[in-house]
Amino acid sequence: MFQIAIMRRIRLIGRMGVVMKPLPDEVERRAKLAARFLERPATREVIRHLPSESFRWLEHDYPSEIARWNYHPEYEVHLIRHGTGSYIIGDQIGPFGPGQVALIGPGIPHDWMSDLQPDEVVHNRDVVLQFDDEWFDNCAITMPELNSVRGLLESSSRGIIFGGATASRAAAELELIGTATGARRISHVFAVLATFAEAPAEEKSFITREWFATPEQGDGKLAVEAGLSYIFDNLSSRIRMSDAARLAHMSEPTFSKYFKRASGLTFSAMVKKLRIANACRLLAQTDDPIASVSLGVGYSNLANFNRQFHAEVGMTPSGYRKMDARERPMGQTPSLDLGTRRPSVLESAARIPV
Repeated sequence: MFQIAIMRRIRLIGRMGVVMKPLPDEVERRAKLAARFLERPATREVIRHLPSESFRWLEHDYPSEIARWNYHPEYEVHLIRHGTGSYIIGDQIGPFGPGQVALIGPGIPHDWMSDLQPDEVVHNRDVVLQFDDEWFDNCAITMPELNSVRGLLESSSRGIIFGGATASRAAAELELIGTATGARRISHVFAVLATFAEAPAEEKSFITREWFATPEQGDGKLAVEAGLSYIFDNLSSRIRMSDAARLAHMSEPTFSKYFKRASGLTFSAMVKKLRIANACRLLAQTDDPIASVSLGVGYSNLANFNRQFHAEVGMTPSGYRKMDARERPMGQTPSLDLGTRRPSVLESAARIPV
């Protein structure tokens, strides 16, 4: 599990004064599901700016109180100026470095965690731009040229990381927002969005994909949500389908039918894939002995863990840990959108330019 950094006093250039908008029930549900996967509750961040300004721009250190696993209904553009570490976007984990620029859609939990020495602080590590749907829609009504950006914003529900020249140009415009005043500030915001919209395919990577798609409804949704909740709560211990079925108020055969129809996997296959996905995270982000990782993800027999890991990932746990993130093989973790496929943690990390 990731260690939560010591909270420090915020150093930021922020804006104060807007009323928090309520989150749709579906956004809240997605945030809770992501929190289960990562074993950390995502905090609802309240986005404030001055009444005289229509968006929020800020910079901050790391660690700081604002740099945490959070979600909000606004769009967020995030630039890393300094340092290296790991990001979490939705249920995906990957590396970051200086110059990485991301566009995060509403409701997607996210965090950037730097590799730090004891008591180290990375000053002014981040630049953040945040705005909401209402602001953009109002702008597009009077400036129809902005409609070319609408598709980009819709795609941001998957989380996007930009690289290459696109990231460089966007980073320069983000910095200019912080030094400009009045109408010139807005021109740089639009320039950032235009840069993203014009990005070639090879300079952008979609992170969460359909993981945040519209879920299955009815009994299928109930079965999968009850099943996933039970699995996440018991990932390191013995898991029985009978217990999951009881939580869903179903018989085992009924639960099994609905779970597979909605998730695309049998209950046992989902348990295995989630355990191996969690093992990949622990191997990449901790120095825990492999035997401890095995126990931590529910395998009491180390030899069995090694076999299951090799079958899922294509290599041994020790071999996986020794490799650089970009060199690691592509595995396949389960679809958590209740019916569609997405790239694995390994695939996403391998494709991200930093």
